[in-house]
Amino acid sequence: MGSKEMAEKIVGILEEKKAKDLNTIDIRDISVLADYFIICSGTSTTHIKTLADEVEEKMQEAGVELLHKEGYNSARWILLDYGDVVLHIFHEEDRGFYNLERLWADGVMKHRQ
Repeated sequence: MGSKEMAEKIVGILEEKKAKDLNTIDIRDISVLADYFIICSGTSTTHIKTLADEVEEKMQEAGVELLHKEGYNSARWILLDYGDVVLHIFHEEDRGFYNLERLWADGVMKHRQ
């Protein structure tokens, strides 16, 4: 699965689980870290864990290996690293503080919700 298809699949999963303020940032032309960052918010720690769990389960079913996971226990900011696609799931209250969209403003952003 290519990085664009992987990003689209993750976004679809997040939309089904009612992720808030869902953005995809294409960083292929500005970074070697990944091709896409996906950033979204959850309304509670339970919602955030549900989003992460669903993405992890569906991507595993699709044969895509999770390379790294951070922040699951606190569930204020969970990062799921799929190599070319990195997902950031924030608690609504914390997202503005880190403001990753501003940090990666040179990328091409696609706002979903």
